[in-house]
Amino acid sequence: MRRALALLLLLPAVSGAQPALAPAPPSSLTLHRDPALSPGLRAALKPLPPGVQVGLLAVDLRGGAVLESLSPDRPLIPASVTKLVTGAAILAERGGADGWWSAELTVPAAQAGRPQVRALTLRGSGDPTLSVSGGTYSLRALARQAHARGLREVGQVRLDTAALDSGSWRGAVIGVPMTALRLSDWHDAPPASADEAHARLGRALIAELRLGGIRVRSDVVGSATPHAPYVAPVRMDERGTPLPPDPLVPPSRRPEQGVASVRSASPQDVLAETERPSDNLRAEELLATLARRPAGTGRGTLAGALAEERALLERLGVDLSGVRLADGSGLSRHNRQTPRAITGLLRAMYDLPYPLAGPAAALPAGPPLPEGLYRARRNAFVEALPQAGTGEDVPRHNGRGGTLAQRLLGSGLDVRAKTGTLPGVSALAGYVTARSGRVVAFAILMNGPESTPILTLRAVQDESVRALAAAH
Repeated sequence: MRRALALLLLLPAVSGAQPALAPAPPSSLTLHRDPALSPGLRAALKPLPPGVQVGLLAVDLRGGAVLESLSPDRPLIPASVTKLVTGAAILAERGGADGWWSAELTVPAAQAGRPQVRALTLRGSGDPTLSVSGGTYSLRALARQAHARGLREVGQVRLDTAALDSGSWRGAVIGVPMTALRLSDWHDAPPASADEAHARLGRALIAELRLGGIRVRSDVVGSATPHAPYVAPVRMDERGTPLPPDPLVPPSRRPEQGVASVRSASPQDVLAETERPSDNLRAEELLATLARRPAGTGRGTLAGALAEERALLERLGVDLSGVRLADGSGLSRHNRQTPRAITGLLRAMYDLPYPLAGPAAALPAGPPLPEGLYRARRNAFVEALPQAGTGEDVPRHNGRGGTLAQRLLGSGLDVRAKTGTLPGVSALAGYVTARSGRVVAFAILMNGPESTPILTLRAVQDESVRALAAAH
């Protein structure tokens, strides 16, 4: 593969000094040499305050040609642009927008089918969408199912919490415990500790079981008993010759049996509710669901979840030189991304078959509009992103515009992108339909002193997107 040449520029050099050329790592992008910045983009970057480092890359999604490039391999703090990785990993792990999470109630195998059981255990995916009583994916729905199947009395309620090591999140910037089972009702008032989460969830389940007509004898919430695979005792005949093991597993050693099970809605909904308002807690909760996967090392830990994300990026062919993943939300200043890595992810996710769940949307008649270019693909990853210039109030959680609602107003551009903000850090990465009709993936990362005016950085990013769309 041919090696790209990256422009290594510090921002004062944007206005006139000649850039120095240095070799860059191999890239999956098809290019011979990174182009110089177009005049319009160079002008858009001039108002940047001193001391701000910038990395920028824009790629034509039709053929992968690099359109604009400025230090594309410089590792910078991405802030909430990190959520692009989280969203991609969730779609991959769930199998796309038609996937789901689940929760179930189980009982000891020897007591399956009986109206009275010694223990009832709640198990689940650990996702942030299970509720206490709202709709079909709830504790209430589980309780009603169990009652309908004849369960009338429970000795103790137990929770399966062993699949996640909550302690591995203890030092995370989010400051909220990640637990193996969660409730959407906690979002605005999350538990302060894993023990509190255990107690609150147990109380809620007991209340719903009793409301559903099932007696619960104990208010003490227990933990699920770990299941040890049964090993049949050695058998021999009268001559001492080994015999095949007895295929019958005693009921007391069988895995617990389900008495109720519920399934979540499509993950595309929670992705939109995470990406558009840039919900940090929900992003970390989604990352925690990746830690529960049984394959690989580090199962149940933050490190294991981050390893799952990195493995996905490798499978997608993303150049990981200089990339560091530290959390799912982007709150950590230890995260590092490069414009090349981000545009590589954007390009891969634009092409992957993750269609929106549900019936096809009606497209406008006549020539395809920029809006139609995205709708025709019905790409769940793209549609989860904020859309610029919609004019909604930014605090609206369900607004289509999200954190981009008040940006690029009146530009006439269709921009779907993720914002990122920390003190001294501002980033914007996503898709824009250029004036020519081509769809462009772009990433703009800006890191400066913590006193750097964020609104100034955002204004420069918006002007850069306008210049990019006009030039190509």
